[in-house]
Amino acid sequence: MNLKCTTGLFWFRHDLRLEDNQTLNLLCAKVDRLICVYGFESYSDRQDSLLEGEVSAHRKNFEWQSVALLDKALRSRGQHLHIIKTDSVTNITKLVVQHNVTHIGVASHPGVYEQQDCAALRKALPQVSFISENGHSLFDIQQLPFALADLSPSFTPFRKQVENLSISAPTSACDDLPESVLSTPVEPKLTTIVNRVQGGEFAAVEQLQRYLFESNAIKHYKQTRNELDDWYSSSKLSFWLANGCISAKTVYREIKQYELLRGANESTYWLYFELLWREYFHWNLTLHQSRLFTFDGVKQVKPKTTFEQPKFTRWCEGTTGYPIVDACMRQLNQTGYMSNRGRQLVASCLIHELALDWRYGAAYFEQQLIDYDVASNWGNWQYLAGVGADPKKDRRFNLQKQTELYDPNGTFRKKWL
Repeated sequence: MNLKCTTGLFWFRHDLRLEDNQTLNLLCAKVDRLICVYGFESYSDRQDSLLEGEVSAHRKNFEWQSVALLDKALRSRGQHLHIIKTDSVTNITKLVVQHNVTHIGVASHPGVYEQQDCAALRKALPQVSFISENGHSLFDIQQLPFALADLSPSFTPFRKQVENLSISAPTSACDDLPESVLSTPVEPKLTTIVNRVQGGEFAAVEQLQRYLFESNAIKHYKQTRNELDDWYSSSKLSFWLANGCISAKTVYREIKQYELLRGANESTYWLYFELLWREYFHWNLTLHQSRLFTFDGVKQVKPKTTFEQPKFTRWCEGTTGYPIVDACMRQLNQTGYMSNRGRQLVASCLIHELALDWRYGAAYFEQQLIDYDVASNWGNWQYLAGVGADPKKDRRFNLQKQTELYDPNGTFRKKWL
């Protein structure tokens, strides 16, 4: 009879949830004891640094709320989070050695740093069994009807190839977690909710239900999605999707449930359409990796732009002289959020009106946005810069026309300027 005790360590990263966390479920089925870990990484330490400084207070606040509420959910199941403040790989390696960890669970992610960290752990700990399922996307790589190397260079062919594929149901949370190896620390305190946006899995589920079933706002999503500053004009689920408080599969399941109960229309399809854009950028990063951060992009075409600090500073501060752009940038700086339409306008301004290196805009968004997602952020910036997934050569917006379309009465500009 084998009485050897197995110990698992689960590393939460971009999956701050218990529902639809298949890697965690598989790990729990294999071990007797468990350590749950989350690591706060320093932005300045991990950048190949275009910009100085750390991420915005808004982004940090949402991350901390999500972590604190995940810890609370774990405590209700007899577990807790061990929070690491610096150098996650080194500290996890120490925990593994100290507690004779036999299995590590860490969900796969397309990010360059995320993949490097996993490779470093595997190299340092060859004796440990790793469990790593994909919890970030709608489809597994085996489901794609093409080899990853054959990923379409633009979105529409990809969408047509995958939009009718079957999407597996999200998995339920594991209620019986193995006991903790570590002693229970003081519960982390929740920070203040800012601008109606609270981190965490419960808030994510609430927002999904509110947007679909309580407000019925999804019924008009295609018509309202380009509005600049209304809470129900879009789902706002990007906050929680980016931090892994909810999975894309869970969102898809609820869209289908809404269609079953209240009927499908163009708007319900369009929310799925936006999930497919997110999906495309996921696989785009998986394929191209560090090319997503190079000046000439995946197309390897150098833009006719440069970098000038005074111009860039005016763009960041919202003092470019283009009112719609300045209003959007001030909204971003004050809230950590900007609408999708606003992001396109300010990016177009930086690239085409100011003739600045697109990477600095992408890096600034990385610092400021609560809903920062590496694949979508850098993929979208490449798209607008003409070096990525856009089949057009020049994605330039007429700012005056866009202002007349989306802020005809000046309400948005008056609010933020």
